[in-house]
Amino acid sequence: MNMKFIKKIPTAEEIIEQIPLPEHIKKIKQARDEQISNILENKDNRFILIIGPCSADNEDSVCEYIGKLAVVQEKVKEKILIIPRIYTNKPRTTGEGYKGMVHQPDPSKDPNLFEGIIAIRKLHIRALSEFHMPAADEMLYPENYTYLLDVLGYIAVGARSVENQQHRLTVSGVCTPVGMKNPTSGDITVMLNSIYAAQQGHHFIYNSWEIETSGNPLAHAILRGAVDSSGRNIPNYHYEDLIYAAYEYEKLQLANPTIIVDTNHANSMKRFYEQPRIAREVLTSRTYDPLLNKMIKGLMIESYLVEGRQEIGENIYGKSITDACLGWEKTEELIYKIAENV
Repeated sequence: MNMKFIKKIPTAEEIIEQIPLPEHIKKIKQARDEQISNILENKDNRFILIIGPCSADNEDSVCEYIGKLAVVQEKVKEKILIIPRIYTNKPRTTGEGYKGMVHQPDPSKDPNLFEGIIAIRKLHIRALSEFHMPAADEMLYPENYTYLLDVLGYIAVGARSVENQQHRLTVSGVCTPVGMKNPTSGDITVMLNSIYAAQQGHHFIYNSWEIETSGNPLAHAILRGAVDSSGRNIPNYHYEDLIYAAYEYEKLQLANPTIIVDTNHANSMKRFYEQPRIAREVLTSRTYDPLLNKMIKGLMIESYLVEGRQEIGENIYGKSITDACLGWEKTEELIYKIAENV
């Protein structure tokens, strides 16, 4: 076996016992979780914004950003429910480079998975305790979910993971809302099959256990654009794309059909500054068709304190070290515009 065993990682139960979520915060989170579920179940007509840095690279800057979101949330609470992005696993197409806080709690130092697990749990708990908004994270590795299962308000399964059987089966046993992205190919059939699988119950092996799940009725779709065989980005947020996806989705008669539109990635051709324009177009499309108005329940936006991106080592506080993001001023303006148009 060509593997070097470095150290045994504590179980999720051991980490949660070591770094527990305070009891009074559990009650706050439960109330917020119910609000998110109510939107997906058409019991609340507010619009969801899943918004924040591409990758959570620094605890202080991420929490400062979420603090700003919390102030805006109070002002738009009648129209919008904000879910901050705290993405602690960063997928890399080639596997090279920075893989997120769970791998490198300090991006300038060598990977340390044990310290990374401690760091991501502390970050999520700090943000939740200070600002009372359960965050979104990506299920890049199904087994890592267990270290955060009591703190997350939303989970995304990415374009490169959505075809993976272990992700689909794991989501079927999760109580949290999970957005399943279309794959990089853009084939929405793959995404819809993933949602179908996640909403069913299954028997499978998970963390050395034979388990049985009952299905996750809150699994739903995220449209993030695609990439063609020549490497060119193909958006899928235009009206014709949304109509096609919505009607194909409806045919399956799944529970709580919901579409979240990712305004960055292949939809923006990674031009982060296009996100406000894309958001406006999606909101306009909702007004043209009753099914879109009902099914499109939110947007995913990449945003941070400072606009753009930087290389690791530049040390610009609050600026993304992965994909480029909107800066705070344009983000705040965009949130208010969205609130006026939903």
